Amino acid sequence: MDKRNPKIIILTASYGNGHLQVANSLYHECVKRGFKNVNICNLYSESHPFFSELTENLYKKSFTFGKQFYKLFYYGTNRIQSKKLLRWYYNYGFKRLTYLIQIEKPDILINTFPINAVPEFRRRTGKVIPTFNVITDYCLHRLWLHDDIDRYYVSTDQLKSKILSEGVFHSKVVVSGIPIRPAFSEVKDKRLLYRKYGLTTDKEIILILGGAQGVFSKMKEICETLLQNTNHQIAVVCGKNLTLRNDLAPLVSKYSERFRPFGYVERIDELYRLASVMVTKPGGITLTEATAIGTPVILYKPVPGQERENALFFTHEGAAITVHNQDDLFDSIVTLLRNKERQMSINSSLKRLHLQNSQQIIIDDILEESEKVFHSMVPMTNKKKLGS
Repeated sequence: MDKRNPKIIILTASYGNGHLQVANSLYHECVKRGFKNVNICNLYSESHPFFSELTENLYKKSFTFGKQFYKLFYYGTNRIQSKKLLRWYYNYGFKRLTYLIQIEKPDILINTFPINAVPEFRRRTGKVIPTFNVITDYCLHRLWLHDDIDRYYVSTDQLKSKILSEGVFHSKVVVSGIPIRPAFSEVKDKRLLYRKYGLTTDKEIILILGGAQGVFSKMKEICETLLQNTNHQIAVVCGKNLTLRNDLAPLVSKYSERFRPFGYVERIDELYRLASVMVTKPGGITLTEATAIGTPVILYKPVPGQERENALFFTHEGAAITVHNQDDLFDSIVTLLRNKERQMSINSSLKRLHLQNSQQIIIDDILEESEKVFHSMVPMTNKKKLGS
């Protein structure tokens, strides 16, 4: 392996944007270092496009009427014991991965989604390619774990402890934080940002991240209630959800001085910096971004699965407030905006969870560990135990 220009494949999947965002963060870190042989591969989309599209759509439905289905899927697969089902999952994408490895001949494989075809390749073929998992949430799903992963990169000490309790050796788990865009580490002049987004300094700002899937089913009603009963400014990020943005259009003319709906915002960190409170769903990347800025967070209606587990963790750490219905949402926003001490407490708890330069830490460690793996290669005759 040429440490100055290793061949790296970053494997990911499109079940939510978080896995892709982490893959992109790691990719840009590699590019910044001058590496010229780095590729991102959405393995499932490439290997099984029809089935992948179907399951991605089912995942999106989980945020609306498919919650119970996703709950059963998430917690069911976390407890999966059937060797037949595990064998099927390990085999999913295996043929495409084998082809990629034969063509690209990578020095390093990085997972930002639990794609177990990757470590399975080593187990089945005996060919050792250093393999790493970057876990993109604040909770553990057992599909991330496999005997032939060389190292795991995680968000917190608590998550590391959970992995160790599954029999993984201490040396194989690094508390690195979750990679996010470097923009969240910049220092910005807020006065310029207020002008950029058409907001004023005399009223506090409620930022609502509506999400591309329109997961806030009563967004217009929520916004109108806040506009009628408070004197705050409201900024709503609709992402690429044009339907949601059109639905909010009547509020623009009615509350032109206090209401701003946005589509996709490239520099979302800038709105985080202006907000006094942010309402969002508890995705791993959004929460990590919040830790970088310290914007007090209210988590709305977490979906059973990683969202629920993320919300439980942040609420337990005093880094967020979780609400489960519309009435509680309104009361929580108003109460939090009145309570500066609580805002400061959440801000402090969020920043305590933040780890800077995660992508740099991860790539540095991957390069170092890969060298060790290459120098210790031996024929694999027996299946290793977890953590060995």
